[in-house]
Amino acid sequence: MLVHPHPKIATRAVDGTENGFLVPIFNVHDGVIKPEQHPQQVYVTVIAPWQIKGPHLHLKRWGLFTCICGDIKIVVRTADGYQEYFSGENYSFATVQVPVGIPAALQNISSKEAYVLNMPSPAWRADDRDEHAVSFDDYVFVWPAGYPKPSPSR
Repeated sequence: MLVHPHPKIATRAVDGTENGFLVPIFNVHDGVIKPEQHPQQVYVTVIAPWQIKGPHLHLKRWGLFTCICGDIKIVVRTADGYQEYFSGENYSFATVQVPVGIPAALQNISSKEAYVLNMPSPAWRADDRDEHAVSFDDYVFVWPAGYPKPSPSR
């Protein structure tokens, strides 16, 4: 697994006042992602508060996930068991790379919608979907007390 944090860089108006920020997500010159794993597609997936997307498995596609609004937990299952990785506003907007053959689930761990950039390689195609359902029945997802238990979905 690869986790690469990104700096939040203040931007300024012509008069020097701060007018927002930027977060560099992917730059080929960083050398963090191998050329054969460079993103081939970029899209935004939105996860409702405390909801779970997945778990699912890709047998042909690498996943690169960066939460740009809110916070998420990415749960993966490897031969060593479950591992948790985080991305979002409170986690340095980290990009988490999930290799081919590693099942993963994304959980929004905030009380607002989480906006996640998914930058897979190779790109999704309607005639080669490469989404395979898996079960994380032995993993305990955590959410606030009194909040209705979400159902895993794709």
